[in-house]
Amino acid sequence: MFRKVLVANRGEIAVRVMRACEELNVGTVAVYSEADKDSGHVRYADEAYNVGPARAADSYLDHEAVIEAARKADADAIHPGYGFLAENAEFAAKVEDADGITWVGPSSSAMESLGEKTKARKIMSKADVPIVPGTTDPVTDPEEVKAFGEKHGYPIAIKAEGGGGGRGMKVVWDESEVEEQLESAKREGEAYFDNDSVYLERYLENPRHIEVQILADGEGNVRHLGERDCSLQRRHQKVIEEGPSAALTDELRERIGEAARRGVAAADYTNAGTVEFLVEEDLGRDGLLGPDTNFYFLEVNTRIQVEHTVTEEITGIDIVKRQIRIAAGEAVDFAQDDVDIDGHAIEFRINAENAAKDFAPATGGELTTYDPPGGIGVRMDDALKQGDKLVTDYDSMIAKLVVWGADREECLERSLRALREYEIEGIPTIIPFHRLMLSDERFVESTHTTKYLDEELDESRIEEAQAQWGSESADAGDDEEAVEREFTVEVNGKRFEVNLEEHGAPAIPAGNGGAQSQAGGPPEPAGGSSEAETEIDGDGETVDAEMQGTILGVEVEVGDEVEADDVLVVLEAMKMENDIVASRGGTVSQIAVEEGESVDMGDTLVVLE
Repeated sequence: MFRKVLVANRGEIAVRVMRACEELNVGTVAVYSEADKDSGHVRYADEAYNVGPARAADSYLDHEAVIEAARKADADAIHPGYGFLAENAEFAAKVEDADGITWVGPSSSAMESLGEKTKARKIMSKADVPIVPGTTDPVTDPEEVKAFGEKHGYPIAIKAEGGGGGRGMKVVWDESEVEEQLESAKREGEAYFDNDSVYLERYLENPRHIEVQILADGEGNVRHLGERDCSLQRRHQKVIEEGPSAALTDELRERIGEAARRGVAAADYTNAGTVEFLVEEDLGRDGLLGPDTNFYFLEVNTRIQVEHTVTEEITGIDIVKRQIRIAAGEAVDFAQDDVDIDGHAIEFRINAENAAKDFAPATGGELTTYDPPGGIGVRMDDALKQGDKLVTDYDSMIAKLVVWGADREECLERSLRALREYEIEGIPTIIPFHRLMLSDERFVESTHTTKYLDEELDESRIEEAQAQWGSESADAGDDEEAVEREFTVEVNGKRFEVNLEEHGAPAIPAGNGGAQSQAGGPPEPAGGSSEAETEIDGDGETVDAEMQGTILGVEVEVGDEVEADDVLVVLEAMKMENDIVASRGGTVSQIAVEEGESVDMGDTLVVLE
């Protein structure tokens, strides 16, 4: 077994992995960005290392910085969690090549084969796993998309090779959208996965999303741990997951599970993973999807899933501990017939979003109250404590509530009780939305599909739920000023330079004409302020950023004539692509940002005359 595991992630999944390590008597190492220096996963770990500034590309996604942190900590394994570098085959290969460090996950070659969706489709097809009609080679030319549409019809899904969870996927409803959506999918693929390669699939308009949890060891043993139903989605992003699916007959459940095992075995895959399927909605007279229902391979997630907790609750198998044991060379020590599904479990993603405002991510705030639920059958996966400030640089999910019941009815009742107990003040969350779903007929009867939230649910019901049960952001304008002080300390004869941050304290005056000659504020960096405001030429109308994020693309040039609702800039925030549009017509007189630049809420993007 390993001595020390570095967790190359943040937030609740980092803490989840660290807890598994603690139970295995394995030391834990956290990495953190400047934005996360006070975050929960840093508090929980045995030791922690700063890997860079807030921008993920310069910290959590920096291969060399993460591996160097593992070397400094003398860690002998790296667990990537999910997101960030978890499905990056290049990073996995670097870890595999690093002396004395083991990658906790599938091999880089298996990740490369299954992570790129066209290769995965070829592998699954050879293993006799049904696949959605589509291309098995990357697509670069809009004419290829149009030709596919002529053959298979519209809508078409354009998907990023390295994508997942709906990111890097665009839907083309008719030929007029081909160029725009192809470019958008490629841009998202490059931004999120450092890979702008895309492929095509026939877009299933009304499916169920069913996924199968897999464990595989280095001796050829492949086991599936049952399925999860992830059909309640918004813009292809899962919101509530449950298991087992209430929509499948046992015969169909067995067919899908065996297809997943067959496909993973053909890929020579090890460790944990999830095989995702789309199941055509064809409810029988008993309200269930029968054994002859069509289902199609969607993708393999070569990592732990956000919703792995559901499977743990209904099987009693700690998947994260199994990941670590398999990476350490241990075999899966149970047969497929030994996997028993006990009861029902539901996971609620607790996102810092306002569901009544089109699920807009919170732009700041502090947890003035944080009192999570408890009691029998209730599990919380989080990294929070009361008084924490919301970190808005990354994903909007801040916690997961997982509820178990002896059957689905008890699970729903217990879930409602737990959500009523959950007290969060200071930031908006989607807890009111979850409470609404537990009284929603389609969800309660499990007749919803992946399109239900986007196309069928009455949005006024969400607004009413938010007004009744929601909380808004606290005023962040009275934050205490933080003063950073530098000290030199000596420990066992070794000198260290230490920065300490103090809140609400006056700055220390510097003598002898030092850089900080006035009390009351921290020194400016050399060269002046690091936050110089954009200089605006003329008196035109400014178009400002509505949230913190990264510029994915600038769609206009100086001198362009634009009309109201024309897209000016594409801004990525909370893993979603947002079009920043003109509120009125005019001429672009100034562009204040460029592609790849990080911006804060209120920053000027474009000036219109």
